Amino acid sequence: MSVFTPIPLGRPIPDTPHAVSCSLPTMRAVRGYEEKDWAVTQHLKSGYPRFVIHPFVQRLAEHLVQSHGFAGRTLWLTSSGRMAAALAAHLGAGNSDLFAADGINGVSHPASADLAACAKTFLQNLGGFLSSREAEDHLVRLGLVPAPWREETYAGDAAAEVRRHLRRALPAAGDAGLVLANCGMNAIWTAFQAVAALQAARGRTVWIQLGWLYLDTIAILKKYTAPPSDYVHLRNVFDLTALADLFAAHGPRIAGIVAEVPSNPLIQTPDLPALATLCHRHGARLLVDPSLASVFNVDVLPHADVVISSLTKYTASEGDLTAGLCAVNPAGPDAPELSRRIAAAVEPLYARDLARLAWQIGRTEAVLAQIHAGTAQVAAFLAAHPAVKEVYWALHPVAAANYRRLARAPDATGGMITFTLRQAGGLEAFYDRLRLPKGPSFGMRTTLICPFMYLAHYDLVTTPAGLAELAASKLDPDLLRLCVGTEPAADIIAALAEALA
Repeated sequence: MSVFTPIPLGRPIPDTPHAVSCSLPTMRAVRGYEEKDWAVTQHLKSGYPRFVIHPFVQRLAEHLVQSHGFAGRTLWLTSSGRMAAALAAHLGAGNSDLFAADGINGVSHPASADLAACAKTFLQNLGGFLSSREAEDHLVRLGLVPAPWREETYAGDAAAEVRRHLRRALPAAGDAGLVLANCGMNAIWTAFQAVAALQAARGRTVWIQLGWLYLDTIAILKKYTAPPSDYVHLRNVFDLTALADLFAAHGPRIAGIVAEVPSNPLIQTPDLPALATLCHRHGARLLVDPSLASVFNVDVLPHADVVISSLTKYTASEGDLTAGLCAVNPAGPDAPELSRRIAAAVEPLYARDLARLAWQIGRTEAVLAQIHAGTAQVAAFLAAHPAVKEVYWALHPVAAANYRRLARAPDATGGMITFTLRQAGGLEAFYDRLRLPKGPSFGMRTTLICPFMYLAHYDLVTTPAGLAELAASKLDPDLLRLCVGTEPAADIIAALAEALA
């Protein structure tokens, strides 16, 4: 008997109020989720926090709209007053008003689909939404919820506990160089802004995107590199010759490179030491995001100026909170100033989220050991299956040597596997038959699979121009992203075999 049972549409994964994933069990549900189809969205109890406004946050905002006479206006609740001010500035003078009462911050604006879309995208890109646990605490204070969700948390100094475990993976950073954020995207935004400001003062404004990155990282680079012509996308992460040519042509103006190690979703690891050498030789800075594998699996700080990572993945392995990390390399030329600027600008973790993370983080290495035990077996099964066209994972032959240079142990691969099917148009039938948990996010104890390009880049998979953009980066729109959890590998393989038959 399989350990996997069907999870109904919209059910949180895990089934708790603060879950970061939700079940999208069919391709129809995936499309409905992306198209905001009421037949699908009415079943969603929650979703990934930067894309789906949490029910607690929605309820608190609705209460404040009523109690403060905001009828006919939209209220966005933010992680801080500083984030609210940034959102108001983004929406433009005269379009919004700051809100602050009883420790709650936000921005209100007249009901407008355009303003709402602009505000939501801004908060999504920068990681600026109010935490679900903070919203829950306000609801309890207001008498709208009887009590906070009961869960285990760390009783002592949670920040010290989290840093104690992170120092095992990043010993060189020291406490001053380890900065916690409310989510991975806020860590990326804060580090990018800090480095960009320092480099712009030196006349360096060109930013290089190495390979295909996570959608909000791409958005930050495209939107906030000024002028837009200073944004450069180098598609092939392995093409050091092309990168050297860029430095030869624009070296004095290049601010930095942003690279995922390995990349999402093709799990490609560039030659990181070579990248670092080029950057250091030309005065550029290297920002490295190892979220796909975890800082506990890859040793990237010696080669980076700043490591930026989501702790939502693997470290918060229950899948019930978001968190991020900036780790500054103390040997970097701007290290003290970067540490100061990042610490001053980051959106901090809410106290209850921090206490929950501190309770979970001590199990990271044990959870990863379980994940690694199954990942190689699942990858081997998929690679050998006649219905599978291509399989990507940390030890894919093209990138294995680069990855092994960084891996902390031979089997320290992380749980991510992406793959495509041979049969054209076979995605829907396979996905709908598959009995694995299906939803966004990864790095949980729960195995999760999703049609990644549909969830991350629906605008690209549904337009000719978008499909051409994906093809230019050798991305199949039907790519499936599977992250192996702690369940027995035999059960994961059995579920895949059943759906592939």
